[in-house]
Amino acid sequence: MELIIIMLLIAGAFVIQMGLGFLQIKHFTKGYTELRRMGKVAIGKKPGRIKAGTIVLFAINNNGRILAAKKMQGVTVMAKFRDLPGFLDKNIRNLKDEDLNHCNKLLRDAILDASNNYKIIMNGGVVPEKDSFFKRMMIRAENAVSFKK
Repeated sequence: MELIIIMLLIAGAFVIQMGLGFLQIKHFTKGYTELRRMGKVAIGKKPGRIKAGTIVLFAINNNGRILAAKKMQGVTVMAKFRDLPGFLDKNIRNLKDEDLNHCNKLLRDAILDASNNYKIIMNGGVVPEKDSFFKRMMIRAENAVSFKK
């Protein structure tokens, strides 16, 4: 009987997590669609493991000028997009350190990621996918096994 209760609690937590994740994806899609109507969208991210994760979206015209900027920063799935002041009419290719002075480290890294992603795409490249936590752990395990041989 206790096992059934524990399994039901785990299943309930899983369903709640799925629902909250769905709401966050829906919110991301709404923010992205809003900016996409203005032009191209540059996306930058800095995932947080223990700290807050950060996603930035920049609506950009054909010359690289920023038309709108939004950020999502938080630890939980309840984080929402908010306007990101200080970037309107700047060129995403030429962002300088003084443009990022009012930003925290995670936000600064996400903005630089968006700028870098934009440059790669506009030069005809493909943005490399970053390895997930589990893939990095598998690579470490494989390296440890091959090192012993």
